[in-house]
Amino acid sequence: MTIRNLDSLFDPASVVAIGASSRPGSVGATVWRNLRNGSFSGARYALNPKYHELDGEPVYASVDALPQVPELAVVCTPAATVPGLIAQLGARGTRAAIVISGGLNAAQKQAMLDAARPYLLRVLGPNCIGALAPHIGLNGSFAHLDARPGELAFVSQSGALVTAMLDWARARDIGFSHFISLGEQADVDFGDLLDFLASDPKTRAILLYIESVQASRKFMSAARAAARNKPVIVVKAGRSSAGGRAAASHTGALAGSDIVFDAAIRRAGMLRVDTLQDLFLAAETLAHFRGNLADTLTVLTNGGGAGVMAADAAASLDVPLSELSADTLRRLDAELPAGWSHGNPVDIIGDAPVERYQAALRVLADDMPGGAVLFVHAPTAIVPSLEIARAMLPLARHQPPWLMGCWLGDTAVVQARTLFREGGIADYATPEVAVRAFSMLRSYRQNQAQLLETPAVAGPSRVVDPEAARAIVAQALAAGRDWLSEPEAKALLAAYAIAVVETRRCDPQPEAAAEAAQAIGLPVALKILSPDITHKSDVGGVALHLENEDAVRSAAASMLERVRAAKPDAHIDGFSVQAMVERSQAQELIVGASIDAVFGPVILFGEGGTAVELLADRAIGLPPLNSPLARALIERTRVARRLAGYRGRPPADREAIERVLINISQLLADVPQIAELDINPLIADDAGVIALDARVRLDARAPAGVPHFAIRPYPQQLVESVRWEGRELLLRPIRAEDEAQHLEFLASLAPEDVRLRVFNSRRHIEHSELARLTQIDYGRESAFVAVECVDGVERTLGVARALSDPDNIEAEFGIIVRSGLKGGGLGLLLMNKLIRTLREQGTQFLIGTVLAENRRMLDLAQELGFEQLPAERGDDTREIRLALQADAKPA
Repeated sequence: MTIRNLDSLFDPASVVAIGASSRPGSVGATVWRNLRNGSFSGARYALNPKYHELDGEPVYASVDALPQVPELAVVCTPAATVPGLIAQLGARGTRAAIVISGGLNAAQKQAMLDAARPYLLRVLGPNCIGALAPHIGLNGSFAHLDARPGELAFVSQSGALVTAMLDWARARDIGFSHFISLGEQADVDFGDLLDFLASDPKTRAILLYIESVQASRKFMSAARAAARNKPVIVVKAGRSSAGGRAAASHTGALAGSDIVFDAAIRRAGMLRVDTLQDLFLAAETLAHFRGNLADTLTVLTNGGGAGVMAADAAASLDVPLSELSADTLRRLDAELPAGWSHGNPVDIIGDAPVERYQAALRVLADDMPGGAVLFVHAPTAIVPSLEIARAMLPLARHQPPWLMGCWLGDTAVVQARTLFREGGIADYATPEVAVRAFSMLRSYRQNQAQLLETPAVAGPSRVVDPEAARAIVAQALAAGRDWLSEPEAKALLAAYAIAVVETRRCDPQPEAAAEAAQAIGLPVALKILSPDITHKSDVGGVALHLENEDAVRSAAASMLERVRAAKPDAHIDGFSVQAMVERSQAQELIVGASIDAVFGPVILFGEGGTAVELLADRAIGLPPLNSPLARALIERTRVARRLAGYRGRPPADREAIERVLINISQLLADVPQIAELDINPLIADDAGVIALDARVRLDARAPAGVPHFAIRPYPQQLVESVRWEGRELLLRPIRAEDEAQHLEFLASLAPEDVRLRVFNSRRHIEHSELARLTQIDYGRESAFVAVECVDGVERTLGVARALSDPDNIEAEFGIIVRSGLKGGGLGLLLMNKLIRTLREQGTQFLIGTVLAENRRMLDLAQELGFEQLPAERGDDTREIRLALQADAKPA
């Protein structure tokens, strides 16, 4: 259940306070006072068997005694009474309840949910402050203040933070569309509210305070959908280490850590900030400056010190200052006195008259491709700040916005600051705050770009062998082992097209090691093999650059002595002998995977080697990965700069590194028993990559695999080959890589066919819209393309898609085929594929809107069993519906 009946929670026609009281300081008294004092115009009732009247209004003794069905109930009674009250409310017809009551034990909480479920009654809480809907004057909370109406929705997991935030926002005149305390999230959770607020017209941006996430796939689907519609900004408690538990692999130590949550927020296209102040700073910046696409910043100021402060802040936040063009410098020279700064920051000197501000701003406006402009002004006695603001405002007003204001001081600049704000110009108290806001905007855009980036069409690649990998894992588990030996781990990687160094296993005898070395070819590396030793270097279990057989024998004998002394109880299986790879200009990397307790399988990339923990240069990504996502994962590390080449060292083969990350992502999907994986080092240079060492831990409970991915991967099982009119076609779900192919398909359609499908003849389509059509959430949307492959090139012949509501009750469909192929049965083929898939996914109804003149589509719908619904819109369209389940009931 997701957004069902949430409108009753936040826009009810009537409300009852259960447990309303006159006892000073009680929750019931505060809730009742807040309901009475607000401007809520709907029916309002109090329920408490101890009273007959409160504040001159009647009080009812029971739910059944209420004169009408309350759409919303606010419950603030003892924990033991809550399940019974929810059952009574549901039976009466109430659709939502805010359960402020705390202290419910697990059994009581479950009983509450069981009572609500038959009636689809939604529960916010328990143990929450409540909810406020300022636009309708509803205050269903025990907060000490009301919220002002506005366009920001604030959702908090912390009740104490709700009241503090109300105080903070009231002092700054910040308004809200919704103000919601989640409490224990027994029913309504972050995913539900993200879905609801994403389509709420009163909400411009969504602000979240999160302590924990429960249903990760639901959360990620809702977050990705919401972030495509409007800014979603998150403060997450617990940035510090998650506890530093001991782990057998480097990657495993990160499971449950804050870096994983950070990766999830980035993947969803949201913005994470550190503090509550930054939460509102980001929201206001995105409101006033969101359309600016600049990556660099130009500082315009009347004071050298203020410019230096801004430049220092930019350097500390990795915000590049714009490089002024030669023409811009020449024009500024002509307008400014000789003593101006001749660079960025642009210091126009403290004695500047109004005309100098205007002239400098005009020049920078003409150089807008060079970035955004931050105007920092310190008050002087030369010209009142208000005059400067009035003169600059006409130049500052622009779409997209390009100017940020920073009026330093207080009394002397208050009118100028007010004028800028009233003019819609983003304004900040200090240069540091302004630069931080710009930095947040850059991060937000980068996350949004990742949502929309289209991967290239995959070229020929080595085929992975899932069956070989599964056989290796099954053999180890059958033997009762949860760690693969190093040779087994490398065989597993080789099955997924990851190059590994030639490795042989031998008995724990020096002579056996020498024979293996001779067979491989010298020089070699020698490593101990033991299920009880995972970090071999820590116990002297690694020897490198062994040039001859005597060196191998000697190293093997010494190694056995060291290991037995350091780990006397360790069982030694033998030695791993591998070819010594000599690539002097290669970079050591680490690639890993582990299972996060919340978000499931995660992938790590960073600088590798023996000092991996000390360097802590790593980034985390959520599978599934494609090329843009793998590239973004690499770019978030410091080692990425060295991979680009330096001091005569050629760039490493980045595509080869990306393929390793993508293949590890696929391995996690195909082999669910993988619990931890480290490739360290994976060495990379211009010749490619090769894994020198690997360790893999298994878990028979299968914590990886597609069901545990926070983001549903491409549903390969839905790909099928079919014959149509003597042609071999592929019916498959659409892919992100299909963008160019889909654009060609749309361009091929006749204008009339487009009009019949989307009710207008628009032919031009932006990249962002194409990305939405091809980069779909497979958990919520189905989109099948019929493609024909001719001479190795795919061509889309038709597409059918359906978008489900968050409750999976209804899915609205659309279908279109190439203009020259209509009437040949291709539409029927696609619709049957769509219908079968939605039935298997449990969708209740397939619905559609069809132009009355589109007889071909209406006839196809009739053939498929759709019913035509009574006309409600009063136009030339027809609503059609197909029940997909035997017990389907309309909402």
